Amino acid sequence: MIKNKLKNSKFYFKYLLIRKTSLSQYIVNIIFQKFLRINSKVLINLNFTSTISAFDKIEYSRDLSTLASFSISGHCYIQAINGIKLGENILFAPGIKLISANHNMKNPKKIEKRDSIEIGDNVWLGTNVIILPGVKIGDNCIIGAGSVVTKSFTKNNLVIAGNPAKIIKEITHD
Repeated sequence: MIKNKLKNSKFYFKYLLIRKTSLSQYIVNIIFQKFLRINSKVLINLNFTSTISAFDKIEYSRDLSTLASFSISGHCYIQAINGIKLGENILFAPGIKLISANHNMKNPKKIEKRDSIEIGDNVWLGTNVIILPGVKIGDNCIIGAGSVVTKSFTKNNLVIAGNPAKIIKEITHD
C-alpha cells in the first residue's frame, strides 16, 4: 500500500530521475541552475553544459526518458522561439541542436516567423543531430548521429540520416 502511494508521488518520480541520471550529475545541474542561475528559467533539471532559449515555448511530456535526456545529455542547444513540440519517450544524445527560428535575410535583427518543430513519440536523436525550423518528425523514428534535418519526415518507423537527412530504411515490426 505504501509502495503504491510512493510510486504515484512526485518524490518517487524525482527518485527515478536521479537514479537514471546519477545523483552527482543531478546535484551539479541543480547547482548551476538554482545557485549560479545558468538556465534558471528552465523548469526541469537541465544538463549544466546545455542551453535552452524560450523554454516557455516548448511542449514536452514529463516522462522519465525525456526528462532524463534533458538532464544527462550535455552540450545541447535548444532554441524554441517559434515553438518546439516533443512527444513522449524522446531520447536524445549529447550535442543535439533544435533550432526553431532563423534571422531575416534582409534584416538580421528580425526573426522570421516559421512553423514550430514537432517531434513524435518514441523518437531517438543521435549525437550532434541538427533539426531546423518547421521540421516535423513522425513517431518511432531514429535520426542518425550528425544528421542535419532540413525537411519533414512525417511517416512513422523510419531511420533517417545524412546531411541533408534522408530516409535510410523503414523499420518493420515482425
